[in-house]
Amino acid sequence: MLTQKPLSKISKGEPVEHYLMLRKCEVKSTKNNKPYLNLELGDRFLSLTANVWDNFDGFLTRAAPGAIVKVRGAMDEYNGQMQIKVTDIRVTEADEPVSPDDFMPRSRRDLMIMKREFKSRIDKLTNFYLKKLISRIFSQQVFEVYAKAPAGKSWHHAYLHGLIEHTLEIIRICDLMCDVHPEVNRDLLICGAMLHDFGKVEELTFDGTFDYSDKGKLLGHIVIAAMEINQKISQISDFPEELKQQLIHLVLSHQGKLEFASPVIPKTLESIILYQADELSAKTNAYKSAIQNEAGNSGRWTKFQPLAGTAFYISEDFIRQSNETKQTLFD
Repeated sequence: MLTQKPLSKISKGEPVEHYLMLRKCEVKSTKNNKPYLNLELGDRFLSLTANVWDNFDGFLTRAAPGAIVKVRGAMDEYNGQMQIKVTDIRVTEADEPVSPDDFMPRSRRDLMIMKREFKSRIDKLTNFYLKKLISRIFSQQVFEVYAKAPAGKSWHHAYLHGLIEHTLEIIRICDLMCDVHPEVNRDLLICGAMLHDFGKVEELTFDGTFDYSDKGKLLGHIVIAAMEINQKISQISDFPEELKQQLIHLVLSHQGKLEFASPVIPKTLESIILYQADELSAKTNAYKSAIQNEAGNSGRWTKFQPLAGTAFYISEDFIRQSNETKQTLFD
């Protein structure tokens, strides 16, 4: 396991002599048409930009996103944003003591605990058809991939095991709403929560870097999940047609609005709960991650977050509590 100081803990002017993952590599030009390399370099917790101005032809022949590089330089700042000022960079050799896994962000929750919680929630299902469907979809082999997958490329739960973590959060929220509103079909809603992002196991690639697969770009995770559900239901005799339609509706509508890529908007009680639970889990995680990434800086605001349309405030309470060991709902 690689041990080195996290980028987020290095202050301006401090030296950087790190193994990092190359997440982006582009040749750009200055105003005087001089070519330079614009890079994105990261460890498990943070990615920063860096530029290489001279003598990069040899590096460029071996460089590709996902490569591990050895970087020497210093932490710098430009337009209020931290970046790495590179003095030397090279692609690592196969025999160096470093692995792509060292640079993959991952959930802070214990994976085995999350797996047990997910399986125990399947065991609690009482509807015969839904329980049979979920058990078939989450075969052992598929479940292992599902448990490893991130929930997104960059916005929320964008780390290994993020998908199962995100799903368990939504299940907790949905269970609470079922306790408040007993008219809600609990089994249907929980199955919708389990399956709403299931298509991301094929939409995303997550070996070395997070990206979209060809299938993901062509179909998207919503369509992938709906197709899988429909195919598995066809193998179950006498599966109720209305139940099938309501379950697939949960998946198709879980992003809430047509402009957010939902093929339909929520039209059932269960679907509006799932949409709002998904929003709550996703946005809380995204905002929290953005604040955590910059909580060690001297400022009280993060950089502008394009997907949120704003910067986030970093409170003293957040900084203090982040440094303390806190129990959560899952502990």
